[in-house]
Amino acid sequence: MQLQDILFSQGFGTRRVCAGLVQQGWVKVVGADGEAHQVFDSTASFEPVGLHFEVQGVPWHYAEKAYLLLNKPAGTECSQKPSAWPSIYTLLPAPLRQRPSKSAVQGVQAIGRLDQDTTGLLLLSDDGQFIHRMSSPKKQVPKVYEVTTKHPLDDSQVARLLDGVVLDDDPKPVRAAAAEPVAEDHLRLTLLEGKYHQVKRMVAAVGNRVEGLHRSQIGAFHLPEDLAPGQWRWLSEADLSALSTA
Repeated sequence: MQLQDILFSQGFGTRRVCAGLVQQGWVKVVGADGEAHQVFDSTASFEPVGLHFEVQGVPWHYAEKAYLLLNKPAGTECSQKPSAWPSIYTLLPAPLRQRPSKSAVQGVQAIGRLDQDTTGLLLLSDDGQFIHRMSSPKKQVPKVYEVTTKHPLDDSQVARLLDGVVLDDDPKPVRAAAAEPVAEDHLRLTLLEGKYHQVKRMVAAVGNRVEGLHRSQIGAFHLPEDLAPGQWRWLSEADLSALSTA
């Protein structure tokens, strides 16, 4: 695969822009000796799988599809065109936002949306099948939320969340898969679907109010403790396996 095509596939710009980056000496490719070597020929061929390179001094690796984790901070929107708060996409490097796609939307996409004041585990990808598998209610991938409530929780409220509450836009009761009281105002809630403002509306339906909301887990994958709010990283094969484990 030509180097300019590799760079294009990773989101570094049009093929012409990528060719220019190489010809101007901004690209180095890591060789078998582990050293980064400058390349000036944009049509030079490389095996893309496992390829590591640098663009303008920034290390990168080839990925046919991108699978990312972001620790979403408060005060951000999961939208390419935010209305009032900064977009979560501004926290990502430009190539991840510009990766070419067969669809009308370029770059990685957030898998589901968290409200602007909700924090925690957010997945992003440009793999349509993975996005569907993680977000479709039919797949029943459990998502765990740490809920801080305004008023102390009682047993009857927890029981109602497990039995099911009716939300105003759906006559069918919505149930929590699990509801574990952690403290008098802290509930660990597990859901298998993702309706609009679902956690907040469910808690309101049992006579309480959400004061803080944080997603801590998807499937068997926990938000890493060493990933600070606003930071992101690539998902490993082990991470992807944990995400597929209910």
